[in-house]
Amino acid sequence: MSQLSALSLSIGVLGAVATWLFLTVGGILIWAGFIGWACYFHNGGTNEALKTTIICNIFGSLCAWAAAMLILGIPLANTLTLPVWAGICVGVLVWALCMAANIKALSSIPSSVYGFAATFAFLLQTPEMLSLANLTSLTLKNAFIVVSLSMVIGALFGYASGKVGAMLTSPKTSAA
Repeated sequence: MSQLSALSLSIGVLGAVATWLFLTVGGILIWAGFIGWACYFHNGGTNEALKTTIICNIFGSLCAWAAAMLILGIPLANTLTLPVWAGICVGVLVWALCMAANIKALSSIPSSVYGFAATFAFLLQTPEMLSLANLTSLTLKNAFIVVSLSMVIGALFGYASGKVGAMLTSPKTSAA
């Protein structure tokens, strides 16, 4: 089987399993899982890529969480207007996220940005979750927890799909 065919089959089958898992467990985000899965391959599809993906997705989510905490926790929105204050907070945290790429473990800026974007996507699409109470809870209502967990699960599915795809393309050896 060709490498593309094997990987496609592996991703298709494990994508079905992942969909079942995410929809059965509830509370975890299938779309964030697929972003984490894609990040794994974007980072090279290796053991090192798994580590980089997980660390950077979580770091990006943490930066977004910190921005949301600043936006909600410091009442400058009343002075500056919410869009200006939110823009300042996001700008500062995205700058920090990019500068952190000087640290090898945080070197995949795209993966960190995906974590950042996924966290704000969750918060802006579910505005009832955008509160200090939810952001500081130790539950799946906390954007940092639910997005990070979902992306880690997705990265692990990416890793598994890569390994299964490689097994399907390995040449068969026969005993002589």
